[in-house]
Amino acid sequence: MDYQSGSQDPTLSLDERLKILYPHVDQEATPLPKCWSTKDKYNYIGLSQNNLRVHYKGHGKGHKDASSVRATHPVPASCGLYYYEIRVVSKGKDGYMGVGLCASDVNMNRLPGWDKHSYGYHGDDGHSFCSSGQGQKYGPTFTTGDVIGCGINLMDGTCFYTKNGHNLGIAFRDLSPNLFPTVGLQTQGEVLDANFGQDPFVFDVEGEIKELQRRTQKQVVKLPWPKKYGDQQTVLQRMVSSYLVHHGYSQTAEVFSTCTGESITEELSSMKNRQHIQRLVLGGRIGEAISTTMQIYPGLLRNNVDLLFRLKVRQFIEMLAGADSLELESKTESTGVIAGGEMEVEARNTDNSNENLSNGNDVKNSNGNCESANDSMELDGDQRMSEPILADSKEEDSSSTSILNNPAKFEALIKFGRGLQELSQQVELDRVTELHEAFSLLAYADPWNSPVAGQLDPARRESVCHSLNSAILESKNLPGRPPLEISVAHSRLLLNLMANKDLGACAFVDRELVH
Repeated sequence: MDYQSGSQDPTLSLDERLKILYPHVDQEATPLPKCWSTKDKYNYIGLSQNNLRVHYKGHGKGHKDASSVRATHPVPASCGLYYYEIRVVSKGKDGYMGVGLCASDVNMNRLPGWDKHSYGYHGDDGHSFCSSGQGQKYGPTFTTGDVIGCGINLMDGTCFYTKNGHNLGIAFRDLSPNLFPTVGLQTQGEVLDANFGQDPFVFDVEGEIKELQRRTQKQVVKLPWPKKYGDQQTVLQRMVSSYLVHHGYSQTAEVFSTCTGESITEELSSMKNRQHIQRLVLGGRIGEAISTTMQIYPGLLRNNVDLLFRLKVRQFIEMLAGADSLELESKTESTGVIAGGEMEVEARNTDNSNENLSNGNDVKNSNGNCESANDSMELDGDQRMSEPILADSKEEDSSSTSILNNPAKFEALIKFGRGLQELSQQVELDRVTELHEAFSLLAYADPWNSPVAGQLDPARRESVCHSLNSAILESKNLPGRPPLEISVAHSRLLLNLMANKDLGACAFVDRELVH
């Protein structure tokens, strides 16, 4: 094994190593154990070195002097397989040391394994203890200099130990949920150091995790495909095709249709029009997107005031930032296309203030589709398919082109905002809150360095872009959300439910497929 790669890289920090070992753990919701608790311990336990070293400071005369300590957090089920190690700094007088796991209500005046929901492997005799003071033969004894590892398989509820990097086999089965790493000492001079991932482990736990992941995914592949859904390959191809159509990947959809024989559910000209509108929104040119939508899909926004309001709130923000132009003279005429046929319409705005909007120069291509002269209708081949259309990465510095630097245009922006305020009377309360948040940008001389600057982030355009695209599709009696994305969302939800129900198999799903 290459000890300079993966979790064994000695230069990694604790958080970096834990992220490699347990990539599916949400540490905000379920923190990983990183040290011993200063509260969940018996009085004879002393802690030092960032609460990673444990030493015994009691009398050490008998079992009543046994003392244990728990980690700060239980092991999350989403680890799949969790592991920590203990190095014996000193076995002390008799080496009555225990390493293991326990529940939150276990008495800390006992060694691990002696009480219910407590499990331990003891150094003085090598026995394993499972919720009982009566031990069972398990492994070798351990003493000063030895490294003892404890692993818990959260898929099948088993626990195994290692000694100096060698797996000793399964020690316990049918473990209780929500267990904490724990160690216990009983005689004077006993000292242990814990490694929760601060350093590379002696045992190749990453290899163990990968093997468990391989076996789990192999089981998943063997699951039978429900016959009621028809041929598996056909269903998958149909899902991919609908995804390409939904996001307007017209050229890719054509190639995919040719290769698979799967028919395209929307005319290519319509797909390109939607893609053009998405590109306008994601480029911050919301005014042009609204005008173009009104031309190509008459009545869509007029019948969906909530969506129109969201678009105009975003337009207000883009105007302030300088991404969406605001001209003092009315220039609202442009050309659109419906189903391949040409039509010229005047852009009708829902409030008078929008008469000041400049739509830019749209041109008609040889196929009659609404495209900007400098728009590319298909994504570059190396862009990920899960990222529909990205705004230009080299946008001009918005702060230098902000409308706040032009008093006349700023006044026009205020008029636009007043029109928005009137429109807000027709929408739901939460949408009005979005408008008030947008207005809050005007309270700062430098909105880009203010507490509300997040609204200026171009990534905020994506949500309203998806909503507009879905509304257009639904107006054409097509699904507003592609089945592929719905399946991914369902899978993500199921994985979260599995984690909440302590089903460790959720850790071994290929999450790249559901994110």
